[in-house]
Amino acid sequence: MKELEKAKKVFDHWLSSDCFDSDTKKELMAIAGDDREILERFGKDLEFGTGGMRGILGAGINRINRYTVRRATYALAQCLKETGDTDKGVVIAYDSRFGSREFSLEAAMTLNACGIPAYRFESLRPTPELSFAVRKLGCLAGIVITASHNPAEYNGYKVYWQDGGQITLTHAREIMKAYEEIHTFEEIPVISIQEAKEQGLFHEIGEEIDSAYYEAVMDSVIHPELAGEYGPALRIVYTPLHGTGRIPVMKILADLGFDDVHVVKEQEDPDGSFATCEYPNPEAREAWNLALKLAERIHADLVLATDPDADRLGLWVPDDRGTYHFFNGNMTGILLADYILKEKKNSGTLPDNAAIGKTIVSSQMAVPLAEKYGVRLFETLTGFKFIGEKIQEFEESGESCFVFGFEESFGCLAGTAVRDKDAVQETALLCEAAAFYHSKGKTLLEVMEDLYREYGWFLEGQTSVSFQGISGKERMKQIMEQLRSHPLKEIAGKKTLAIRDYKTGIRTDLESGEKKKLDLPSSNVLYYELEKGWCAVRPSGTEPKIKFYFGTEAAERTAAEEERKAMKQALKEIGA
Repeated sequence: MKELEKAKKVFDHWLSSDCFDSDTKKELMAIAGDDREILERFGKDLEFGTGGMRGILGAGINRINRYTVRRATYALAQCLKETGDTDKGVVIAYDSRFGSREFSLEAAMTLNACGIPAYRFESLRPTPELSFAVRKLGCLAGIVITASHNPAEYNGYKVYWQDGGQITLTHAREIMKAYEEIHTFEEIPVISIQEAKEQGLFHEIGEEIDSAYYEAVMDSVIHPELAGEYGPALRIVYTPLHGTGRIPVMKILADLGFDDVHVVKEQEDPDGSFATCEYPNPEAREAWNLALKLAERIHADLVLATDPDADRLGLWVPDDRGTYHFFNGNMTGILLADYILKEKKNSGTLPDNAAIGKTIVSSQMAVPLAEKYGVRLFETLTGFKFIGEKIQEFEESGESCFVFGFEESFGCLAGTAVRDKDAVQETALLCEAAAFYHSKGKTLLEVMEDLYREYGWFLEGQTSVSFQGISGKERMKQIMEQLRSHPLKEIAGKKTLAIRDYKTGIRTDLESGEKKKLDLPSSNVLYYELEKGWCAVRPSGTEPKIKFYFGTEAAERTAAEEERKAMKQALKEIGA
C-alpha cells in the first residue's frame, strides 16, 4: 500500500529529526506498529481551507500541533511579505482549548522569526475582540487559535485580514499555495521569545484593547438608560460553557445595569476538556442542561450561553407558565433586526441608505421586515465571513450603510466596529431589548410571537445525511450531479418556482425557462425557490455529509410546523 509506505516514511522522519521535541516523539512511539493510526496521522496534510484550519489535537501532519501551527503561520508570513508593509504586524488571540495558549506563542515566534511584529493578548479573549483589535491597532492581519464550538479533542487556526474580517477567498488561496509549498518543517525559521523581545518584535496586549472594545460594544446599545432602569428587574442566567465569554459578558452586563445575573458555576471557569458538556455549542440542547436547571430553580427571565470563543449566543425565555422556550439563530436575528431598525427609525438615527444582511440559508422573514422599514436587504453565501466582506465593500463604495447582519447558525452583528459575529455585543443588545420590552409589559417570547403574527410564520430547519469513506464521497458527488441533471419539480408538495445553482452562477425560472446570472461567488450549492418556502443543498466543507437547509411560510403556526416536518422528511429521503 503506497499511501501507508509514504506515511511510515514521514512518521520515521518525525521520530529521527531534531526538529521535533521529545514529548512529540514520545506520543508517536506509543502508536509505533499501529498502521491505521500512522496512516491517519501521516497519510495526508492537515488542510488549510478558506478560513484557516481545524483538526484533532496530536502529533502528525494531519493533526493540530505546534508544528502545523508553525507551518500555517510561515505560509501567512510569506503572503504578508508580498504586501511590503509587514511592520504593521499581526494580532494574535486564543481561547480556552487545550494547546491554545502554546499555539498562540508558536504563531507569534514564527512571525517574529520572519521579522514580522506580533501583538499577542496576554490571556484568552473572544474571537470578536480579535477582529476589533486588528483594525484598532492598524495591523496587517490577525490570528485566533480556536475550534469554536467543536468537541474538546479539536483545535483550530483562523486568519483575519487588515479590515478585521476573515480572509477572503483570494487571500485564502494565496496562503493555501504558500502552505503547500512548505515541504519540510526544518525550513521554518525559529526564534526564542527572549530574542524576539530584544528585537522589539514581540508585544503583549490586553487592558487597553479591552477598554476600547467594551466602549465599542456599549456604543451599539440604543437605549442604555432603559437597560439601567429596567435591567435590575430582569433575572438572567448565563453560562460561558467553559470558554472566553465570562469576563467580557459579565463586564458589559454590569456596565449596562443588569445586576441580577447568575453564572452557571460548573461552567464558569475556562476548561479545555469541557467537562460538563461534550459539545459546547449553544445550538445543541444538551449544552443547556445545567443552565436550564439553574434557571428553573431561580425563575430566570433570560437564559444565555456563549460558545467557547464567544462569537455565538443562544437564548431561552420562559412563558407565563414557567416553561422555557428555545430561540434558534433565525429567531434571535429577526428579533434584534426588528428592534434595532424600529428604534433607530423612531430616534431618527437610521441612515437613508441602511442595509441589513443575512446568508442565503437564513430566515426569509427578513424580506418583509426589510420592506417594512425601507432598508436594503442583501444575501451572502453561508458563513459570516461573507457578511464581513460586504461591510468592507460598503465602506469602500459608499453605496450602503451596514446596520445589522445575522446567520442561522447563532451569529449576528450590529454596526461595523467588529467584522465578524459577536456574542458579547449580541448579549448587550438582547438584554437591552428585553429591558425595553419589559418596560412595555412584554417578554421576548411574546415579542417573537407578535413578529410571527405580523410577518407570517416563517419556520426553518436543517437536516443532513452522512457518508463514509471513498464510496461515501462518490455518493455525495452523485447526489449533487443528480440534483443538477434532474431538477426537483417539487419538495413535500411545494412546487419549485426557480433553481439557483451557485456553482454555475445561474438562476433558472422553471416556468419561463429564463436564466439570470447570480451575483455571488461560485459555491457548490443548489437553492430551490418554492411556493411559500425554500431549500438549499450543499456538501459540508468540513464533514462527510450533505446538508439540507430549508424554510417554510404559512399564515398559522400549526400549518407552518406541519409543512416544516414534511419538508425535513422529504429531504432525508432525497439524500438517502
